[in-house]
Amino acid sequence: MKVAVVGATGMVGEIMLKVLAERNFPITELLLVASERSVGKKLTFKGEEHTLIGLATAVAAKPDLAIFSAGGDTSLEWAPKFAEVGTTVVDNSSAWRMDPTKKLIVPEINAHELTKEDKIIANPNCSTVQLVLALSPLHKQYKMKRVIVSTYQSVSGTGVKAVQQLENEIAGIQGEMAYPYPIGKNALPHCDIFLENGYTKEEMKLAQEPLKIFNDNSFSVTATAVRIPTSGGHSESVNVEFENDFDLAEVRRLLSEAPGITVQDNTDTNTYPMPIYANGKDDVFVGRIRRDESQAKTLNLWIVADNLRKGAATNAVQVAEYLVENKLV
Repeated sequence: MKVAVVGATGMVGEIMLKVLAERNFPITELLLVASERSVGKKLTFKGEEHTLIGLATAVAAKPDLAIFSAGGDTSLEWAPKFAEVGTTVVDNSSAWRMDPTKKLIVPEINAHELTKEDKIIANPNCSTVQLVLALSPLHKQYKMKRVIVSTYQSVSGTGVKAVQQLENEIAGIQGEMAYPYPIGKNALPHCDIFLENGYTKEEMKLAQEPLKIFNDNSFSVTATAVRIPTSGGHSESVNVEFENDFDLAEVRRLLSEAPGITVQDNTDTNTYPMPIYANGKDDVFVGRIRRDESQAKTLNLWIVADNLRKGAATNAVQVAEYLVENKLV
């Protein structure tokens, strides 16, 4: 299995390499791909040194699989070039997510839709991944009508520059700003760019991507996305209205039995999901499970996950694992 990791020096790229190593992904030849300014530098994977190469060199090597985390513009230009030489691309950017000809995959939910013909496969937005993973068993059982989600997203979702801004502010250092305002001791209701409808791009991803993943337009999602001064892990306050009524004990059981979910829900012991505990883990954590007392057949949840792992790198590697296990590459 010849594997290329495109964007190997980025925040998500580094985690991808870590996850590939941890999960012993079957690699016979690894190609580490970066921007021209990084070509020739070295990176270590499983104790072995690799020289970073450029995109054109990687395409010429015709890898079996290319896992991309290099931004939308790079994916739009280069993913088709890899696909043309027979490489299957798992892309972590927003470039292909809403393309009707490309599949948007969370393996626990819809990997069964993949075929050998799928040469460019999209990884959902990090906030979407944790949301749909928690909602999937509940939607099957009770049928969702409407979802209201408010996110509390870490600076790592913006990238290295934002993490540095927060660290500078904590240390009292004046430095480069990733955001239009300070993020320390603050909350910015502004994730990604604003669109004409008054929502941000991030909020519209949360509204649109779940419908595509579930292949179901019978429910709707509305979102408010907020950036908070945590360095890793996204949290979501979620209110879900169902067609059918539910029993809270059954809700907890369904979530506990769902793959990739850990329920942390005991108010007697102050047990609930927090970014500090989700850090470095692949599961999605669900707690504060309670009935909405203001409306029938409606549930409140608190959902937390490591946005760089299950929200990005781990999900992409799990897609790749499914492709290998089912001989689709």
